[in-house]
Amino acid sequence: MTIRVAHIGTGNVGRLALSQLITDPRFELTAVCVSSAAKVGKDAGELAGLDVSTGITATTDMDALLATQPDCAVYCAMADNRPVEAIGDCLRILAAGVNVVGSAPGVLQYPWQLMPDKYIARVEDAARLGNSSLFITGVDPGFANDLIPLAFAGTCQRVEQVRCMEIADYATYDGATVMFDVMGFGKPLDELPILFQPGVLSIAWGTAIRQLAAGLGIDIDDITESCEREPAPEAFDIAAGHIPKGSVAAMRFEIRGMVDGRPVIVIEHVTRLREDLRPDWAQPAQPGGSYRVEITGEPSYAVDICPASSNGDHNHAAIVAAAGRIVNAIPAVVAAEPGIRTTLDLPLIPGTCPTLR
Repeated sequence: MTIRVAHIGTGNVGRLALSQLITDPRFELTAVCVSSAAKVGKDAGELAGLDVSTGITATTDMDALLATQPDCAVYCAMADNRPVEAIGDCLRILAAGVNVVGSAPGVLQYPWQLMPDKYIARVEDAARLGNSSLFITGVDPGFANDLIPLAFAGTCQRVEQVRCMEIADYATYDGATVMFDVMGFGKPLDELPILFQPGVLSIAWGTAIRQLAAGLGIDIDDITESCEREPAPEAFDIAAGHIPKGSVAAMRFEIRGMVDGRPVIVIEHVTRLREDLRPDWAQPAQPGGSYRVEITGEPSYAVDICPASSNGDHNHAAIVAAAGRIVNAIPAVVAAEPGIRTTLDLPLIPGTCPTLR
């Protein structure tokens, strides 16, 4: 029996998630909701980059989407610059009796000890009202710093520290809003973008810190953060736009879960727009970018994850992975008990290989 799924958001992750919803026989697409007037009326197949016509055209009307009575909604709308609105969307969908799986809002990946209890209660109340569940996931924050480290830590007799790293060149990533407004690439070094406003890093990746801590049975005392940025030595262009000389062209940041003054869970990002910038920072395991999980303990591990795709580079492959993680989780989330669900309480999500059947 197919699962009826509505889709919201057709940006980088959303477009690839929509493509899988159309081609995966486990799902029946019921509706597509977009935020851009230019996309209204376009067929879902076109928005997904597929040479197919689904007969389902995009709308901006959430009521129309809910009227199709989906079992689940895939929520991939931009939330970094509209978190309150995104949470409101999820409340509305859950209360209507529709499960939610998505890439955003990120804080709902594991909101405990990060969001005030009264706001978490609103999400849980909406889920109980609709007998629905919600699961927010991705790559990082996502499986690269929950599923993977927890799997390896599960083989350890002792764990002293877990470090999850993304080391990547973002020059080919074309999401201008994320690159310029959220991360602050191409901006003066004295200008603080959304990402580096006080406390934002600790919320955005605190979800991963708190979830790992819960899985490992660790009580975190505090979450700290730090960042450093590197200016462009000369002007150059990237997929998202122009990088002026002297503006931000590379960054490194850490979020640390502290116990007794010692970092026991660390999320580290090294993000460059050119591979020659800051060679003293961590380098990827493959050209372009990779993820790394380092566990210090008994035994210790250093695990490099090198995403690749026949349809694009490392950035494209990572986006495909995020979309795949979201869509493959739908059956488990539909079957789950009402409420906010996490990697810790969902069953293993193995994916499927319909072409090999």
